[in-house]
Amino acid sequence: MTRRPLRHTYSRWDGTQTGFSLDASDVMSEITDDLLYHGDLSAALRRMMNSGFDDADGQRIQGLREILRKLAEERRQRLEQHDLGGVYDDIAQRLRDVVDTERSALDDFVADAERSGDQRRNEVAQGSAAERRMHLDLLPPDLAGMVRSLQEYDFTSNDARQRFEELLDELRTELVNQQVARMSGAMENMTAEDLARTKDMMAELNRMIEQRSRGEEPDFDGFMERFGDFFPENPRNLDELLEVMARRMAAMQSLLNSMTPEQRAQLQALSDQLLEDLDLRWQVEQLGQALRSQFPQMGWDSSQEFSGQDPLGFAEAAEMMAELGDLDQLEQLMRGAANPGALAEVDLDRARQLLGDDAADSLERLSELNRMLADAGLIEQREGRWQLSASGIRRIGQNALRDLFRKLDGSALGGHQVHRTGGGHERDLDTKAYEFGDPFNLHIERTVRNAVRRAGGGTPVQLTPEDFEVERTEHVVRSATVLMLDLSLSMPMRDNFLPAKKVAMALHSLITTQFPRDWLGLVGFSETAREITADQLPEVSWDFVYGTNMQHGFAISRRLLSRQHGTKQIIMITDGEPTAHITERGEPFFSYPPVRETVDATLREVVRCTNDGIRINTFMLDPTPHLRGFVEKLTELNRGRAFFTTPDTLGDYVLVDFLEQRRSMLRGRRAG
Repeated sequence: MTRRPLRHTYSRWDGTQTGFSLDASDVMSEITDDLLYHGDLSAALRRMMNSGFDDADGQRIQGLREILRKLAEERRQRLEQHDLGGVYDDIAQRLRDVVDTERSALDDFVADAERSGDQRRNEVAQGSAAERRMHLDLLPPDLAGMVRSLQEYDFTSNDARQRFEELLDELRTELVNQQVARMSGAMENMTAEDLARTKDMMAELNRMIEQRSRGEEPDFDGFMERFGDFFPENPRNLDELLEVMARRMAAMQSLLNSMTPEQRAQLQALSDQLLEDLDLRWQVEQLGQALRSQFPQMGWDSSQEFSGQDPLGFAEAAEMMAELGDLDQLEQLMRGAANPGALAEVDLDRARQLLGDDAADSLERLSELNRMLADAGLIEQREGRWQLSASGIRRIGQNALRDLFRKLDGSALGGHQVHRTGGGHERDLDTKAYEFGDPFNLHIERTVRNAVRRAGGGTPVQLTPEDFEVERTEHVVRSATVLMLDLSLSMPMRDNFLPAKKVAMALHSLITTQFPRDWLGLVGFSETAREITADQLPEVSWDFVYGTNMQHGFAISRRLLSRQHGTKQIIMITDGEPTAHITERGEPFFSYPPVRETVDATLREVVRCTNDGIRINTFMLDPTPHLRGFVEKLTELNRGRAFFTTPDTLGDYVLVDFLEQRRSMLRGRRAG
């Protein structure tokens, strides 16, 4: 189902039309959790494409799974409603009708002779009628034999003769169409000239295929000028033309495959009887072989199991097989779609005919997802793969932060505002009497007012040091934080990974947008630990290894924080006790339950962090008694804090604690 150009009609907005309310932000919100959990943008878009979603107006965008179920239902209804035996029965019944008409004419012929009173005429009529009746009685039971015998028969009835000739013309047309697969409605009344033109068209197609195989460029435009009426699909190039022909011929081959051996043999014999032009047969066979090798995916060997009662005639069966072939092709395209953009190849007009408006509209909307995100600058292609852009990473973080903040009471946030940047100090919009050592940020208005109040009016105003009043300032409050994220296999097994990953994205978004002076580092740890950059964070997933190496994580965090200034802290999110460490030889060691060696190595690294002025705040998910005991020892050594939380409340704890600690730092500076 190659996509054809779409036609759109526009009208003036009158306030009643339903507009498209889906935008890139909606799409990114839909895939945020999936992307954070699995760390794969392409997979998140693919799952969204398969499952569908609701747009901002609550309108359902069907996913591929839903559309495939609809497609299967459409196929089932067709197969359970119709009977392919009608292809044979229709032809046989029409031939029987011709014979019945002829027998009736013979009866009339004899009756007229008897009424004439002419003995000789009556005898001749009786003999002729008997001979003809015997011919009709001895008609072969098969279609081809019946047709051959009637072609040799001298009809008494002009009506029967005409109906028989019309049937032969229709059968020739249908059989030629079966050979070249439903050419065009213009061939309903095929003449010898039409048959010759069909043969010329087939020969020209075979020549163009041969030319291409030799590396030559066939005259496609010239072919379409001469034979374009055979192709209402209006192919734009030779590849599309050959695909159209392959689809037609494969559909008709599927029709033959779906018949019983008896039905297939009947039609083959009939075809041999009526289409004696061996050159046409040869051209068809040549083309069929070439197209079968070039388009093996068209389902040449497929067949359908019809089980209904509604018989199909030859033309109806051909149309039905074309519909079933298009349903099969649409199914293959949807099942093979690796990303939403692949759905742009769907012929939406044909999908609308086969599956209805809702399914076609959903396919169109799904096909636009990649382009929509790319146009918004949220994703980009790098090395042939869709990845988040810098804007996309920020949007994912904002979505995660928004989702977590929605759960918090507004008072917990306190309308946190970003301070203006300055040359090392921040204005506090308050003043104080000057003291030795204060920055000499003189508040002129209040200083002069103090002098006037002391000495009275008049000029010049005499200032003394006692009059000086300076703007109260706070030293810039800056914090450096490393978020240590547990990536061990237990995190997804206990459903802790997504909440922890979401907190990491939210904290990154909070710090970069609300506290641009602050610094945030990211460290993931499992059997070993590693630094994670901000652009890597959305695609970070858990490690398929066992081990919770806090010692290595603390060591890397301490190294990162040594390059920073300001208040330093480590925020560790974990659901397990330390079960791994790096040995003196630089190799990871794992043991569960933890051995003393691992615990001691981890606590030694805690002491090093403490000596460097780094506070460690631990957020424990699913704390076991062993984890509680370890964390109590950690906090005793480091004087940090520990929180026992759940996946549902983790974000509340981390974000609120971060904000409260920063407020405390600010209050401490002011008090000083």
